[in-house]
Amino acid sequence: MDAYDEDSGAAPGPDGSTGARPPEHAPEPLPDGGRDTGAAGPAHDGGFAQRGPGREAVGRALPDRQPVDGEPADPQRPGPDPANRPETPHPPPTGPQPARQGILALSPRYQVAAAFAVAAVAVGVGVHLLMVFLSIAPPNAVSKQHDKAVEAWVFPEFEQNWKLFAPNPLQQNIAVQARAEVRTKDGSVITTGWTDLSAQDGAAIRGNLAPSHAQQNELRRAWDFVTATHTDDDRPVGMRGSLSEDYLRRIVVLRLYRTDPTSRDGVIQRVQVRSRTTNVQPPSWSDERVPDKPYYRELPWWTVRADEAAGGVR
Repeated sequence: MDAYDEDSGAAPGPDGSTGARPPEHAPEPLPDGGRDTGAAGPAHDGGFAQRGPGREAVGRALPDRQPVDGEPADPQRPGPDPANRPETPHPPPTGPQPARQGILALSPRYQVAAAFAVAAVAVGVGVHLLMVFLSIAPPNAVSKQHDKAVEAWVFPEFEQNWKLFAPNPLQQNIAVQARAEVRTKDGSVITTGWTDLSAQDGAAIRGNLAPSHAQQNELRRAWDFVTATHTDDDRPVGMRGSLSEDYLRRIVVLRLYRTDPTSRDGVIQRVQVRSRTTNVQPPSWSDERVPDKPYYRELPWWTVRADEAAGGVR
């Protein structure tokens, strides 16, 4: 505390008398049992340190304070605890952004076009699945009302059957063969030999890990379509019978132009198709016996139309 008289510890009053003058500020207890360890002035042991205006109590811990902008940091003042600092948001990255891929990499105009294309494909797939379902589903009001549209969509390329499982799985090998009457460049007409079209498909499939749908099913389904829409004397039944003839004839003309040298050098006038059927022999441990002689079924000659003969199906 401040004192005018070190011996008496009291300051003279206004009238010249001596006495204790009340402190201007209330004393505060000091740490460490009230002992003043600072250098702010003399103090008695066990007493209180008097502080004046603007003076800090000796030994009191100063609160942490961040320096104001432009103010030098105090090297003796401990900094704030990093664990208690508030998190500041990181600024957005300013480096190069990853490139867009797929449809997002296109311009807005092409994105709209791509969206329309995807929607058209989805609608087409949905219509196809619906038509195939109606063709194999039991007769109902929808299939009866739109039977012509369903048949025109499904037959002959997408026709479905259950011959693999029931009631009678195929137990025969059927090979489709064809021959043609070809008009040569000198005007003569030559009849070619029989070409085994099924053997060509078999050679293309054998050893191929991913054979095409055409190699596996095109010729076989065309022949099944013909036999299902013709009578025993090979007469077409209705419009589907005529459609099956046109379909198989076009396939035959296309194959002969592609593989037969005589047909390729001339113009095909007529074609004839036949099937060669042989039974699948039972295993050696079976007592069943089936004939092994092949059976042939020859269809009548079909006239090739001018647009087909001129290379329209080549």
